[in-house]
Amino acid sequence: MNSFEVIGGKKLKGEIIPQGAKNEALQIISAVLLTPEKVTISNIPDILDVNLLIELLGDMGVKVDRTHRDTCTFQADAVDIDFLRSDAYLKKSGRLRGSVMVAGPMLARYRKAFIPKPGGDKIGRRRLDTHIIGFEKLGARFDYQEGQGLFHLEAPHLKGCNLLLDEPSVTGTANIIMAAVMAEGTTTIYNAACEPYVQQLCKMLTRMGARIRGIGSNLLVIDGVRYLGGTEHRMLPDMIEIGSFIGLAAMTQSEITIKNVSIENLGIIPDKFRQLGIKLELRGDDIYIPEQDVYEIQSFLDGSVLTIYDHPWPGFTPDLLSIVLVVATQARGSVLIHQKMFESRLFFVDKLIDMGAQIILCDPHRAAVIGMGREHQLRGITMSSPDIRAGVALLIAALSAEGKSTIQNIEQIDRGYQHIDERLRQLGAQINRI
Repeated sequence: MNSFEVIGGKKLKGEIIPQGAKNEALQIISAVLLTPEKVTISNIPDILDVNLLIELLGDMGVKVDRTHRDTCTFQADAVDIDFLRSDAYLKKSGRLRGSVMVAGPMLARYRKAFIPKPGGDKIGRRRLDTHIIGFEKLGARFDYQEGQGLFHLEAPHLKGCNLLLDEPSVTGTANIIMAAVMAEGTTTIYNAACEPYVQQLCKMLTRMGARIRGIGSNLLVIDGVRYLGGTEHRMLPDMIEIGSFIGLAAMTQSEITIKNVSIENLGIIPDKFRQLGIKLELRGDDIYIPEQDVYEIQSFLDGSVLTIYDHPWPGFTPDLLSIVLVVATQARGSVLIHQKMFESRLFFVDKLIDMGAQIILCDPHRAAVIGMGREHQLRGITMSSPDIRAGVALLIAALSAEGKSTIQNIEQIDRGYQHIDERLRQLGAQINRI
């Protein structure tokens, strides 16, 4: 098992380019199963979760040609459906929660799919109900095989329907869209997720021949078609990585420029970091963060303590709450972090407390952070990365801390961040993979 050894307290400087969006990649790459024609996708992040999905598609019989480091051409003209019943498929797909995204395209085109028990982060309960209920209403039947931890779905005939999602799940919405685009008749999805990643999927499917109305809203209307063709698609930069770099610059008192961020797709992310007192400038399509000794958390207009919480898009993404929490530890002032979606995502704060941070974990969903205003520097410790986002938050804390930190279980970080140690070293960070 690899670890990161970090010597903290160094100011960083330079430019960094964000990777392609992980959360977009998992659904976009799964969508290649909807057509026998070639689909070329660029700006693919070189990370474990995405590479595992590409490998899984190859095992299923999809032809994969990696023409460049970040570009692949896929052709799903000879998919081996029987492979989805194999132990090899169960083992590999069970390691990757994103493998659930294969189900929608498989139902649409082949009328059967298999969903293993979800893998991925251990950040709390992550339901499949939205996916399964949506498939059922489109006409699919499912059988849960408890011994294998496997959902077996069959849909001899998919027919459009009216759907009210019980939660605006990004993956659930994307999966249902991919099943509905080739269903008979019209499907209306109420309370749909409208994140840029879902918009990107809809735009790609439209170029392939799908008929989707309401893109960018919470109400999607899909008129089913019989055939989808090939296309080319370029993925957005990863908004979570962009937010992570903003937090990194603030914590380490660094001057960093984040290049080519697709500002129009960042929503309120820059504003939330400004609420923490972080100065940043939008320069064309770049974000410039100047060196800043102290940043002060804003309060509400009535003087009460600021609360930052996650909310479905266009609200603040839950994937950045771990970063915001860490950044607040060295701010001047206090903030309440309210993680509504996952009940285990704040449990990494004990490691920050060991580093000297002043945090009160109120309950599994809320943490009060009393910023130290740099009066006391965090100290390096040995710790383990519990999930992708908390792992990078701990890495940011280690880079700002005094002394040496060792971060174990960095496979979690590698699942979501592309060559992060190499890219940080280019900014001047002292980080080694051991």
